[in-house]
Amino acid sequence: MDPNPTALGHFSPLARSWFENAFEAPTPAQALAWEAVAARENALVIAPTGSGKTLAAFLWSLDRLASSPPPPPKERLRVLYVSPLKALAVDVERNLRAPLSGMRAAAQASGVLPPDVTVGVRTGDTPQEERRRLATRPPDILITTPESLFLLLTSAAREALKSVETVIVDEVHAVAGTKRGAHLALSLERLDSLLPQPAQRIGLSATVRPPEEVARYLGGEQTVRIVAPPSEKRFDLKVTVPLEDMSHPEDAALPDPIVEDAEGDLVITSGPVGGPVASHSVWPHMDAQLLEIIRAHRSTIVFANSRRLAERLAGRLNELAGEEVVRAHHGSVARDQRLAIEEDLKAGRLPAVVATSSLELGIDMGAVDLVVQVGAPDSVASGLQRIGRAGHSVGAISRGIFFPKFKGDLLETAVVVERIASGAIEETHYPRNPLDVLAQQIVGMVAMDDWQVDDLETVIRRAAPFEDLPRDALESVLDMLSGRYPSDEFAELRPRLNWDRVGGTLTGRSNAQRLAVTSGGTIPDRGLFGVFIAGDKGSRVGELDEEMVYESRPGEIFVLGASSWRIEEITHDRVLVTPAPGLPGKMPFWHGDAPGRPLELGRALGAFTRELGAMSAPDRQHRLEVAGLDSNAAINLIGYLEEQREATAVLPDDRTIVLERFRDELGDWRVCIHSPFGARVHAPWAQAIEARLRDRIGVEAQSMYSDDGIVVRLPEAHDAPPSDLMIFESEEIE
Repeated sequence: MDPNPTALGHFSPLARSWFENAFEAPTPAQALAWEAVAARENALVIAPTGSGKTLAAFLWSLDRLASSPPPPPKERLRVLYVSPLKALAVDVERNLRAPLSGMRAAAQASGVLPPDVTVGVRTGDTPQEERRRLATRPPDILITTPESLFLLLTSAAREALKSVETVIVDEVHAVAGTKRGAHLALSLERLDSLLPQPAQRIGLSATVRPPEEVARYLGGEQTVRIVAPPSEKRFDLKVTVPLEDMSHPEDAALPDPIVEDAEGDLVITSGPVGGPVASHSVWPHMDAQLLEIIRAHRSTIVFANSRRLAERLAGRLNELAGEEVVRAHHGSVARDQRLAIEEDLKAGRLPAVVATSSLELGIDMGAVDLVVQVGAPDSVASGLQRIGRAGHSVGAISRGIFFPKFKGDLLETAVVVERIASGAIEETHYPRNPLDVLAQQIVGMVAMDDWQVDDLETVIRRAAPFEDLPRDALESVLDMLSGRYPSDEFAELRPRLNWDRVGGTLTGRSNAQRLAVTSGGTIPDRGLFGVFIAGDKGSRVGELDEEMVYESRPGEIFVLGASSWRIEEITHDRVLVTPAPGLPGKMPFWHGDAPGRPLELGRALGAFTRELGAMSAPDRQHRLEVAGLDSNAAINLIGYLEEQREATAVLPDDRTIVLERFRDELGDWRVCIHSPFGARVHAPWAQAIEARLRDRIGVEAQSMYSDDGIVVRLPEAHDAPPSDLMIFESEEIE
């Protein structure tokens, strides 16, 4: 019996018939979302993974499209779906086939004309021919990404967008707190400026706090209803360590059939080995346990925090298994390869995938039994999204196992797991007035139309990140774009637009449109080389970092997507390869800056450390078992804290920062600052220390920072640096 009898009353008989045949009843999130969208309100739908949020947003739109007469061909596009991930966009397009097919079947059974609803995808992976077709024959529903939406708005294809009525922004939390989100917010306002009336906006997310901030981001100056029905997502989480002492893995026997050769390299033997074999790494023990877990489950996703680690893990697990049980899935694997991997996992042909954040968001990976996280996730929100891939259905339990890589990693993992279970995700705050984003969007706007400065300002300030944009900040950006630079050092830069200051008119220069579309988005170009199969035009394998390509030569073999490839030729922008199945190859690497531990998580980690430090040994053991740590994990974490206390007499926590001074093996002074507050705090702090040491005592210091502190080396200092040189008042930092 439907507990929400009025929920489906908003729909036509076709949609209602399909839904009742496919599902037992609407979820609370779906019922409340339909109430909001039927009233033509903007809505932010917040509900756990698997609660049917995406279907809630789409079914209403599908029903309206199916039950209304078709418009003229060039005015068909009425629903725009914006996804932060290309892979998610493709997945949604695939999942729309079920309700569309169901509604067509219901129509045929009722003897009425089947609905003709078309769906298109426009992302960076879309072939050029399909992009051209979009402009002349737009679909009813267009699935795209923030960057592709910007390109559409800055080209002739924007004509197809002038009939849009509904915009769905999926996984809105993934962009709201970033400059990429500010870029999207301006694109949405540019879209509204093309329409006879603002499009209805529907945002979807499983992890948002505070919802009011994200609703403000989503709606801009428009009101947004927050749909967040109470729900209790159930988790089964465990932190496991395969060793009694992670500091001395050589004391534990390697699991069969792994041995170490004379040079210390790991070798897979053809059968069991006799007697204990020592290893100086935790990885062989972890790999063996991971393989055991994968074989014990039908479908597993293993998450790693970097593309390189994903490739290495996949390669080692396949070698250990003696067959392909794992494939690597990440953003540098080509779209066709990613789709094949996803399909193989869903169909049960592939037992496991090692993925990065490429599978973190709402992609429907079917019946995933278990998620394994190697290393602490970047944040609680990220961990929650990843674990939610398992049990991705209403009422299902999400099961996850965490494997810390070292003792320090173990501490952060314990805190993240506990906060996932309690739903204590980090707060999201959208950036205020990012002027680099503003400059890029202004170039795109002026490239397409002439603008009055006042009208331009009105559109810009409708976007939440720019609602408080000072007029002088806007004019300074316009000064820069029109060639009025602060010094002669910028004289070689070409102006992007013309600003008639008397008439207040902005017009684009001849190169403005081309410049805008070739530099779209806030993701910087890291110098990536496309990898293509030689002689097979257009068959893309993935991409490699330019530094790795410069270090590679034709004839060498490397691994990408857990498959081996031989380099045949390297051109100015691509690597041509041929398959080299079964041959060992070098692991690829990619350079990228990790975002660093969020401050909120750093404070929680410090508080957890302080709590454990004040407990007796038995209480500590019990406390960690309650947090989900197995006995090995608890023993290692307690030992880690005791080692720190022995070294510095006090533990760094949320109320205590530990400063350590000593001479290193070369006789140079070093200062170590132990702090849990994360790299986002430590990076500017380290810069400030370097500047002060240079100004005060004339020493060129060298610093390194991480999520756990700062190390400063003073190669020319004779005396120990005063500790007060490392500490700042907030007023001193600009």
